[in-house]
Amino acid sequence: MWKTILRRLLIMIPELVILSILVFLLAKAMPGDPFTGTINPRASQAQIHHLMVIHGLYDPWYQQYWNWVVHLFHGNLGISYEYQEPVIDLIKQRGTNTLWLALFTMALTYVIGLPLGIYAGRHEGKLQDTLVRIYTYVTMSIPFFVVLVIGIWVFGYTLNWFPTSGSISSQASGFGGSLISRLGHIILPGLLGALFGTVNIVQYLRSEVIDAKHSDYVRTARAKGVPMKDIYRHHIFRNSLLPIAAFAGYSITGLLGGSIFTEMVFSYPGMGLLFLNAINFRDYTVITALVLLYGFLNLMGTLLSDIALSIVDPRVRVE
Repeated sequence: MWKTILRRLLIMIPELVILSILVFLLAKAMPGDPFTGTINPRASQAQIHHLMVIHGLYDPWYQQYWNWVVHLFHGNLGISYEYQEPVIDLIKQRGTNTLWLALFTMALTYVIGLPLGIYAGRHEGKLQDTLVRIYTYVTMSIPFFVVLVIGIWVFGYTLNWFPTSGSISSQASGFGGSLISRLGHIILPGLLGALFGTVNIVQYLRSEVIDAKHSDYVRTARAKGVPMKDIYRHHIFRNSLLPIAAFAGYSITGLLGGSIFTEMVFSYPGMGLLFLNAINFRDYTVITALVLLYGFLNLMGTLLSDIALSIVDPRVRVE
C-alpha cells in the first residue's frame, strides 16, 4: 500500500507541471487586463501601460511562467491585482472558511445519507423505501441554485433564523462567540448542500444493500440462525460501502474546492467565491493559483478514494 501511495505521489509531479502550463496559458489568453476599470476611471492608457510593464505582463509567456514557478517554490504565489494582497494570504483566509463549510457539509451528508440508504434497502418495495425514493427523485429534479435561493428567502429573510451573508459576525468576540457565529453562518448552506449530496449516497447504498440481501453468503448466514441485525452490521453494510468509498475522496476534495453556487448565493467568502471574482476581474495570479490548487485536490481525491476503498475491501490492496 505504501509503495502504491508513493508511486501515485510521484506521478502527480508531471501531471501538476502540465496542468500549471495549461492553466497559465489559458489565463493569459483571457481577453482584457487586470487594471482596466480597477483604477481611476479617468486613468490614461499610458498609466495602464506603465502598470502592465511593471508587472511584466508584456514579457513572453515562458518568461512569465518561469518567474511564476520560481516564486512558487519560494512560497510566493504573487500579489492579487484586485485585492492588493498576497495570493497565499487570500487562499489561507478563504480556505479556512471553505474548510469549515466543507467539513460541516460532509458530516451532515453521511449522517443523513448512510442511514437513509440502508433503511431504504432494508425495506425494499415497502412504504419506507418509496418515501426515500421520492425524496431522491425530487432532490435530483430541482436545480441546486433554486433550492439555495428558496432556502435563503424562507429561513434567512422570512423566518430570520439564519444569517444570509458572510462567514462570521463582526460583533462576535472571543473563541466561544466566534465559534457560535461561524456555526450559525454555515448551518443553512451546509444543510442545503448536504441534502443534495445525499442523493448519490442513498441510491448507491440502497442498490448495494438490496444486492447483498439476496446474495448467497447472506442466505447462508440466515440459515445458520445469525440475527438479521448482525448480518446487516457485519456483512451487508461493509460490502455495501464499496461504491461509497470509491468516490468519498472526490467528495471531500470537491467540497474543499468550494461550491460556487452556495458561496455566491450566500455571499460566503470562500474559495468558490474567490475564484468567481478572480475570473470577473481578470486576476491572473489568483486564477492560476486556485486552478492549480483544484487540480492538486482532484489528484488527492483519487488517491484518498483508493485508500478508502482498500480499507473497506482489502482485496483491492496492491503492494
